[in-house]
This record gives sequence, C-alpha cells and structure tokens, in this order.
Amino acid sequence: QVQLVESGGGLVQAGGSLRLSCAASGRTFSSYAMAWFRQAPGQEREFVALISRSGGNTWYDDSVKGRFTISRDDAKNTVFLHMNSLKLEDTAVYYCAGTARFGGTSWRSYDYWGQGTQVTVSS
Repeated sequence: QVQLVESGGGLVQAGGSLRLSCAASGRTFSSYAMAWFRQAPGQEREFVALISRSGGNTWYDDSVKGRFTISRDDAKNTVFLHMNSLKLEDTAVYYCAGTARFGGTSWRSYDYWGQGTQVTVSS
C-alpha cells in the first residue's frame, strides 16, 4: 500500500511559478510510475505529466509541454511538478497518482492517489 500526500499548491498570478510536491510512504516508491493529474470544477480529471520508474522518461499533455516539468527523488520518496508560465486555465485541483504498471494518460490506470492540492492562477 502506498500513501501519497501533495503539497505546494496556492494562489499565484498568471505568468508565475509553483512547485508541487508529492510525498509517498513505503519502501517501494522506485517501483512506481508516478503522474500528475488535475481537475477543474465541472471538468473531467485530466492527465498532466508522467514519469517512469527510472525517471528516465517523461510525458506531458500538450497543454503544459514546455511549461511544466515532472521529476522524482527516490531517496526522498517524492515526485515534483515544477510549473512555470502559469495560465488562468491551469487553475485546478492537482492530484498525484502512482502505479506499479506502466501508467499512461488515463486516470483509470493508477492505483494510488493523493488528496489533491488546489492551484489557483489569477489575472
């Protein structure tokens, strides 16, 4: 069983930056592909970014490519989402997710979820 706890959300002006963190419990963190999803009010939960178990491969939704960076520190059991050049449309609750399988862009592929952290981008 893996427990995930996100932090780092908040209110930021458009064009600003935030770094989200997701701390995982357990000793098998390096066995999990990790991802970030987000959900705005009235919207479906959508894929943001994915990092492989080794950390050597990353994938991004086109809407965040070039602005967001996902990374992981297995020594600290933590995955990060660095968000730059934030836009109003990035406002959402951001969720960390993990799976021992490949993962992918569908939220249905993930077994473990954090409680979410709110990111609000203002004009």
